[in-house]
Amino acid sequence: MNGTPDFSEKQVAPDGDQETGQVRFLSVGLILPSPENAELYRPVLRDDPEIIALADSLREHGQQDDLIVTADYYIISGHRRHVAARVGGLRELRCRVLPFCKDDNHDQFMQLLRECNRQRHKTTAEKFREELLTANPEDTYQALIEHREKKSAVDAPTIHLRTRAARSRITAAKMPMLEAARTVIYDLEDYWPLTVRLVHYELLNDPPLRHAKKPQSRYQNDLNSYKDLTDLLVRARLDDEIPWEAITDETRPMYVWETHPDVQNFLRREMDHFLCGYWRDLMQSQPNHIELVGEKNTLGRKLERIGSKYTLPITLGRGYCCADRRKKIADRYARSGKERLVLLMLADFDPDGEEIAHSFATSMRDDFGIENITAIKVGLTYKQVRQYRLKNPQSIDKKKSAHKEKFRAKYGSECWEIEALSPRRFEKALVDMIDRVIDTDAFNAEVTAEAEESMFLRGVRNVALDAMREAIDEYEQENDL
Repeated sequence: MNGTPDFSEKQVAPDGDQETGQVRFLSVGLILPSPENAELYRPVLRDDPEIIALADSLREHGQQDDLIVTADYYIISGHRRHVAARVGGLRELRCRVLPFCKDDNHDQFMQLLRECNRQRHKTTAEKFREELLTANPEDTYQALIEHREKKSAVDAPTIHLRTRAARSRITAAKMPMLEAARTVIYDLEDYWPLTVRLVHYELLNDPPLRHAKKPQSRYQNDLNSYKDLTDLLVRARLDDEIPWEAITDETRPMYVWETHPDVQNFLRREMDHFLCGYWRDLMQSQPNHIELVGEKNTLGRKLERIGSKYTLPITLGRGYCCADRRKKIADRYARSGKERLVLLMLADFDPDGEEIAHSFATSMRDDFGIENITAIKVGLTYKQVRQYRLKNPQSIDKKKSAHKEKFRAKYGSECWEIEALSPRRFEKALVDMIDRVIDTDAFNAEVTAEAEESMFLRGVRNVALDAMREAIDEYEQENDL
């Protein structure tokens, strides 16, 4: 822009009117957020939907209001616009530069910081922190810190932490095993997050040394190797050798409530996702009712990845599935009005895994009166074990199962968990079987219909969002937000 000064070095604005200051264009990189603002108000986050929307507005409509900054470019008013400008890729902002530096008169700076934010919508805590400034302007900051420490104190019995103990670092002797694990993890990046058990079975295809200087420490399908891998992957993530998002533990669920700082934030989120969750029942034209059944929770993510593409229900049994889950399958089948119930089963190839698949289907017939039932074990099967020449089997003699001898008589004494089947082979086996049991023409017709409906929904969404935005604007004006 014409008349824009060189901002290659930090500058102090010349004296100007004490009330208004000079209006200048400043490089976004030279403008400094005031640390005190974060103490008074909520942090300004780059991924906040409000900030993203503000960034879009700055790009589309330009800057409507000046930032107010000190002579050394600390922001008094405009922290949110500054972050939005960075998100939006703006190079400079129009600023009113006041003729004093932040630390020249800190009390004056803090009072201006409050006054410039007076019209903002604030939480009760923010308003309380502002009042501290007015009540005691000479030692504002100290009062604020004392208030925060008091409010953050926990009045309850606490756990006494033991002496600090740093986790041991990964030694050179562990590097071959770490590199082997990293190779497996990044080769399966499309399937992230992975379970430790899946990495364990992938390592068995080309077992590394657990200790580089011990030739007899070759990785095996045993508990010691598995525990060693678990510990190594924890240390590797703590050392940033492996991303945290690469590994998960699906056996330990976590619940975090989705909350919002205010109603505007909630409305914006809802608007972003409004009419975006439509799923057409892609199985409604099928002659049979089809469901996926997995032996254990660790199969959940794999089954969801495929089942969602076909809108197939998924049941995870954690071993022998409880009667409640079987009853729900029977109810869904009854509501479907379909000719036949088809169960696609996935379980270990071991004495219990074989029995689980059989007993599940038998229970659906005997306990719930479903005579027209077809059960198929998609994996892991004896045919797949032989086809892929799976290595490092377990012995059924180590299994506590009443079905060991029956399994031994039919298949021998070696068994494998279903995780021994790589994610790609697992996916191929399941997709191939689904395509065999469905009417593909009917399925493709449903997919086409869903695509056409999505175009209709897009139009409805645009009209509805315009009306919702008008309502939000009216609400904010009426409530002076």
